Amino acid sequence: MRASVREFAGRLGISPRTVSNWQRNKTSVCRPQMAQILDTTLLQCTPAEQEAFSLRLAALRGTSAHLIPEPAARPAPCMVVSHKFLPVYLGECSTPLYAVGSPSEPGPGGLEQRVLPADHHSAQSSTVHIYACGVAVVHLEEHHRLESLTELAVWRYRTYLKEPGWVGKRMAHLLARHGDDKHQPAQSLIPQYVLSAYELRTHSWSSAGLDTALQLLATPSVLVNRQNPDVVPLGPGVEEAKFRDGWAHPEAVTFDGGVSRGVVGWSGVAYHPQQDERALTMSQIVALELDVQALWALSSHILHTIEDGQDPVMPTAYGWRFLRSAYFRLTTARPTETAQHRVMREAILATSELPDRLRAAQDALRDSNP
Repeated sequence: MRASVREFAGRLGISPRTVSNWQRNKTSVCRPQMAQILDTTLLQCTPAEQEAFSLRLAALRGTSAHLIPEPAARPAPCMVVSHKFLPVYLGECSTPLYAVGSPSEPGPGGLEQRVLPADHHSAQSSTVHIYACGVAVVHLEEHHRLESLTELAVWRYRTYLKEPGWVGKRMAHLLARHGDDKHQPAQSLIPQYVLSAYELRTHSWSSAGLDTALQLLATPSVLVNRQNPDVVPLGPGVEEAKFRDGWAHPEAVTFDGGVSRGVVGWSGVAYHPQQDERALTMSQIVALELDVQALWALSSHILHTIEDGQDPVMPTAYGWRFLRSAYFRLTTARPTETAQHRVMREAILATSELPDRLRAAQDALRDSNP
C-alpha cells in the first residue's frame, strides 16, 4: 500500500508498535483476531495493491504468484459519473441557436457545433450542443456516490421518464428567447430516447467484480422492473446473484483503454479509467458519443420521413455527401489514432448500428436528391 507504519496502523486501528513488531519478526504468527483484521484489509485493497501483495508473497516463498484465491465478488459502494445524451432534430429552427452559441471544436465526426448552457436544476454540468446540420444534443453530467448499482439503475430509469419532457420545454424556451418566429410546441421537441455513459471513478472490486460492475452499468435493465410505473428494483438478491455468477450481457462489447476497461451495450457505455497517461479519457468517449447521437438523430429524421411516405429534403450542404463524409470520418482509422481509441470507437459504432443507418439515409437522400 506504500503506507508508513503509523498510517497502516491507523487504518487497522491498532498500535504502530504492533506493526513494527511484525516487520522485525516476519516469521511470527499473529493472533487470530489480528489475522482477521489483516484479511479484511487485504480484501479492501485496490486490485493493483492486491496484485503487488501477491507478487511479493510469491517472491518470499519462492513460488509462482496468484497464491491468494480471489474472493467472490458482491455489491459494494462506488462513485459514478453519469453522462446523459438527449438528441433532438430541429432542422432549420436551429439556425438562431447556432448563431448565438459559443464556438466548439468539432468532434471525431467532424461536425460543426456550438454550445449553449442548459441550466439543468441538479446536474453538475449541463450543455446544449447545437449542430450546424440541424440537431441539438443535450449533455447532462451528474455525480453519484452509491451503495449499490441497483440504486443507480433505479435513478436512471426514473429520470429517463422526466428528462425528455424537461429537454422539450428547455428547447422551446431557447428557441423563443433567441428569435424563432415559429414557436414550436415543447411536445414536438421531446427527444425520442436517452443514451447514458458512465465513468466508474472509485470502487473496491477486484478483476472479476470490476468486469461484472461494468457490465451492469452498461446494461442496468436486468436490475429493475421497468414494467412497474414507479420503476422498482427486482429484488435485494438480484444484484448479489449477478456479481456471484459473473454476469455478462451476451450482446455487450468490451474494449480496453490501455490499463483501463470499458463495456458498450445498446443502451449505454461504462468505462473505468485507470490513473495512467496511456489510458483513454472519459472526455474522448463523450466527444464521440455527442457526434454519434447527433448523426443518429439526423439519420432517424430522414428515415422516418421516408416511412411516412414523403421524400426527405435537406439543405445541399447537409445532403447525402455530408452523410458520406461523416460516415468515413467515423469508420476510418486516423494515422494519429491510438489502438485504444480505435477499439473504443469500433465498439460504440458496432453497438449503436449507426454506420448502417448512415448508409441507409445516404442512399435515401441520393435517390430523392440526385
